[in-house]
Amino acid sequence: MTNYNWLVTDDGACKSFGSIDNEPPKRTYRLYRFLTELDDILEREPDDALRVQAIIPLVRKLLISSYWLQMEHNPPSEKTGWSVKFLYREYEYPITVQMVVWAPGSASTIHNHATWGIVAMIGGQEKNTFWTQADGDPTTLTPVGEKILNPGDIIGFTGNAVHQVAPLGDEPTISFNLYGITDRSSRYKYDTQTLAAERF
Repeated sequence: MTNYNWLVTDDGACKSFGSIDNEPPKRTYRLYRFLTELDDILEREPDDALRVQAIIPLVRKLLISSYWLQMEHNPPSEKTGWSVKFLYREYEYPITVQMVVWAPGSASTIHNHATWGIVAMIGGQEKNTFWTQADGDPTTLTPVGEKILNPGDIIGFTGNAVHQVAPLGDEPTISFNLYGITDRSSRYKYDTQTLAAERF
C-alpha cells in the first residue's frame, strides 16, 4: 500500500506533498532528538503550512526508528469512544505530543484546532471530512471534501482547517498526534446537524 503525506489548509483543500521514505535511518532517531529538531523548525519557520511540511518527514522517521512509540496508547473509553495518552509534556514547551485512539463507530466533533497539527496513522482506517469557513467567518461552514487515511499516512493541518474524523471498519484507529499552542479565542466546534458554532 502506498503511503502519503497530506496537507490541509484553512480553505479545506487537501493536497499531497513530498516523497515518502520508509527506510529506517542508519542511526536510531530518538524522541529527544526529534523534539530538539522540532523546536528548531518552529523557531525559524513562522508559516504553519511550511512548518507542517518540514515536520512531517521527521515524524515519519521517528515512528519508523523508535517503534516503541507505536505501542504507547490506551484503549478507547467506553463512555467517550476515544482515549488520549500524552507522550511528552514540559512546562512552556510549545508542543503537545500524544497518542489518540478512536473506537469503531465513534466520531469526533467538527472542529478546528486553532493551531497547526499533524496526525500520523498507526493502525486502523480513518475518514477525515473537511469544511471551509466561508469568507473567513468561523461561524459559517461549507463542506469541501474528504480523505481516507490508512496506516503510514500522515496528515497536517493549518490552524483554521476544519475537519471531523471517524474510524472506518471494525478496528480502532490509532494515531500519533502533534499540536502547537492553541489560540483558545479562535477554536471552535460545530453541531454535526446544524453546523452551529460554539467555542471549543
